[in-house]
Amino acid sequence: MPSKSTPSPGSTKTAETRRELVGAVLAEAGTTYARQAGIRLTNKPAPLWRLLVLSNLISTRIKADIAVRAARELIDAGGGTPKGMGDLTWQQRVDALGRAHYVRYDEGTATRLGECADLARDRYAGDLRRLARDAGERRERVLELLREFPGIGPSGALIFCREAQEVWPFLRPVLDEKALAGATRVGLPETATALAELVDGDDLARFAAALVRIDLNRDLAAKVTASG
Repeated sequence: MPSKSTPSPGSTKTAETRRELVGAVLAEAGTTYARQAGIRLTNKPAPLWRLLVLSNLISTRIKADIAVRAARELIDAGGGTPKGMGDLTWQQRVDALGRAHYVRYDEGTATRLGECADLARDRYAGDLRRLARDAGERRERVLELLREFPGIGPSGALIFCREAQEVWPFLRPVLDEKALAGATRVGLPETATALAELVDGDDLARFAAALVRIDLNRDLAAKVTASG
C-alpha cells in the first residue's frame, strides 16, 4: 500500500503562522462596525434597521469613525427604528449628524434617511427580515434590494451584508474589496473563499471588519503583522 503523505515541515510552519496571524487580526481589530456603533446585532427589526442606517452613513466619503458616531447620535435622537427616524424632523436629523461632525453631507443624508424610513415601512413594514425573505435568502438579490434604498449604492449594500452575515448565515462569505486589500496587506489569502476557511462562520463578520480596518490603517497592519 502507498504510504500516507505527511505535511512537510515548511507547510506545517506556514499553517501555524497563518493561524497565529488570524488570531492577531481578530485580537487587534476584530470589532464589527455595528458593535462599535453600539448596535447589538440580532436578527430582529430594530438592529437590522440600525445597521442599514450605519451602512448608509459609512458608505459616504467620510471617515468611518465619524459615520459610527453619527449613527449613535441618530439612534440616541430616536431614529433607531424606521418609525422613529420618520418621526424625526429633517432638522433634527441634520442636528444629530452635526453633533457627530458629519459635515458636508448632512443635509442630503438627512433627506435620504427619511426616505429610507418611508421605504422600510411601506415595503417591509419596518422589518428588513422581509427583505431577506423576498430575496429568497439569495445574496445577490439581497444586494439588489438594498440598493433600492436612497443612499445605499453597491458599496453600502456590501457593507450591510458584510456586517449582517453575523446573523444572516446565508450571506456568507462576504469579504469586499477593502477586506481583501487588508488581507493582502498582512500576507493572508486574497480570495473570499480562502479567507472564509480560516475562521468559524460566526466569526466572519468580525474577521471581515478587522481586515477592512487593517486596510485603512497602516499602523494597525504593522502591529498585526508583528503580533502574528
